[in-house]
Amino acid sequence: METTIHSLPPGVATKRRVLAQVVVCSGCCCGRTDKGRPAIPLDWLKRTWKEKRLLKHVQLTISGCLGPCDIVNVVSIVTKHGDRWFGGITTEEPFTWLVEWAEATAALGEPDDLPAGLLPYEFQRFAE
Repeated sequence: METTIHSLPPGVATKRRVLAQVVVCSGCCCGRTDKGRPAIPLDWLKRTWKEKRLLKHVQLTISGCLGPCDIVNVVSIVTKHGDRWFGGITTEEPFTWLVEWAEATAALGEPDDLPAGLLPYEFQRFAE
């Protein structure tokens, strides 16, 4: 039996069903101010996600390297509609938009439209 990302063997399930996941790269390059890269407000993101009780609705994952190291400060947003990739984030404002989006998603009970301000940062991660 072939298993894909969207099919699980019988009996495999999660009790923690979320509406989305935000994955923030914090690997070899992203957020590494010691390498001359722009900072990522990781502590602020984690604290804000916790204070706003967003984890039950939108999972925040701080990851290791996501791969496209030629693009600074990469974020992947995963929903039932698929993955979307954003990078080249050099200011804190887009991270504020992510929090606002997560709040709206939690309130709606489904993934909200992504903020228009994030769209210029979107890139295609994989070859078509």
